[in-house]
Amino acid sequence: MQLTVRRATEKDIPKILDLLVQVDMVHHLGRPDIFMGPATKYNEAQLKEIIKNDLTPVFVCVDESDVPLGHAFCIHRRIVGDSVLTDIKTLYIDDICVDRDARGRHVGKTLYDAVIGYARSQNFYNVTLNVWSCNESALRFYEAMGLVPQKIGMEKIL
Repeated sequence: MQLTVRRATEKDIPKILDLLVQVDMVHHLGRPDIFMGPATKYNEAQLKEIIKNDLTPVFVCVDESDVPLGHAFCIHRRIVGDSVLTDIKTLYIDDICVDRDARGRHVGKTLYDAVIGYARSQNFYNVTLNVWSCNESALRFYEAMGLVPQKIGMEKIL
């Protein structure tokens, strides 16, 4: 099976919406007190705008059928002139998902490697993301990709 990563286009939106529901359901099952499920964090109109914006690149991993097996939403971030933080250019992975039917086929690693390649080609300092602690498989995947905690969000439910 040949996997290819490319920028998402409008024709990918129906599958991306399906993948967004899959992501939401993982979070809903782990934290039903926070995530409603089933839902998508973006609607079709929002996706059209995100996809065409070069500051919010969306990548899809496809096989020979050219149907997305996974996606990675990215956001260019840069803090300039902060009194404490240095001026670095960060590529933030806002959302990454592999279709439940494509897991185990190296789609996630292929997507992640493409995002890293993109970040290097655009001279980013680092790539960051957030992961919910209830999503243990994602935590293990990101650790296997060499990511380490940058900061930890903590909570006390009242």
